[in-house]
Amino acid sequence: MPALLGIAFLAIPLIGLLVRLPWTELPELLSAGSAQAALWLSLRTSAVSMLLSVVLGLPVALYLARASGRSAFLVRTLSLLPMVLPPVVAGLILLVTLGRRGLLGRYLDLIGIQIGFTTTAVVIAQTFVSMPFFIVAVEGALRTLDPDHDVVAATLGARPTTVLRRVTLPMVLPAVVNGAAMAFARSLGEFGATLTFAGSLQGTTRTMPLEIYLKREDDMDAALALAMVLIAVAVVLMGASALVQRRWSTR
Repeated sequence: MPALLGIAFLAIPLIGLLVRLPWTELPELLSAGSAQAALWLSLRTSAVSMLLSVVLGLPVALYLARASGRSAFLVRTLSLLPMVLPPVVAGLILLVTLGRRGLLGRYLDLIGIQIGFTTTAVVIAQTFVSMPFFIVAVEGALRTLDPDHDVVAATLGARPTTVLRRVTLPMVLPAVVNGAAMAFARSLGEFGATLTFAGSLQGTTRTMPLEIYLKREDDMDAALALAMVLIAVAVVLMGASALVQRRWSTR
């Protein structure tokens, strides 16, 4: 019974969306210019932020899985902090650091580089809040590995990069895929940090969550249609990730 209550708590709001959604008007609502612009912008920026999360987060996860002591505690705290920060606070931190008058942004502005309120700002905000999800997923998998595999590969003459590429990463590939999917989904749904750091400029920084928020005030049907798209993308990502893990475990 407690499990059923938990499932109902998660499922009933989704059922409410499906019931309220204007299915007959769905194609027309999704074909609007602003909706398509927001969708493609979200998909592009989320894909880039996912790649950045993998490239930057994988070394951090490897370090945290092997390190210990105060340095590991400090790195773990810094890498997971964006998960518990309010999104608006995360956006504000980025703004005062990389904005035009920020700590680093003022010097970038001198050489003609402006980050705040651009598409680049969207990618940075999404990566900042999504990379911790990738780190947590991969670090947990790395901690379950038997370190003897790496030791044996090293005694057989494999270099550290070869051990990483041929032994370690293949064994945690499902976790890498799952972490990447979580990072993509988190980036796709980012709202507060994006709004604070990048603004809401149509075609430039107005992602799907921002478009949904604006549509909610004057066109609830359009907002529901866009929300359904985000939910569908998230379901596909989680389903693909689960399929990869199942096939890999069977193999």
